Amino acid sequence: QVHLKESGGGLVQAGDSLRLFCDASELTFRPYAMAWFRQPPGKEREFVATITWNSGWTDYSNSAKERFTISKDDRKKTIYLQMNVLNPEDTAQYFCAARAATYYGSGYPRQKDDYDSWGQGTQVEVSA
Repeated sequence: QVHLKESGGGLVQAGDSLRLFCDASELTFRPYAMAWFRQPPGKEREFVATITWNSGWTDYSNSAKERFTISKDDRKKTIYLQMNVLNPEDTAQYFCAARAATYYGSGYPRQKDDYDSWGQGTQVEVSA
């Protein structure tokens, strides 16, 4: 059963902005962290951004830094990904993920295997 629901994807032009939503209200555990990953066509799923649920600390991939912002609404149990100055290389299926346990590794959880629950994704396509 899928407990995370992404929305907000679509077709935009280069330079446009888009805001993605992840509804975590049906998650069966209180997450330590939540993240956005993306999978471009024909490529592996890659880390985009993560946010710790209690403290709100954030971490970004190099491609997302300075253009994307991850945030959360505790009351709505929703996380967001604000994406600005989009370019065709941002075209991908975007996935929301949740991690249950505290992360004791170095830095932040950035690997797919660091997360326990996934949504089904929302498609973002950026035309040149």
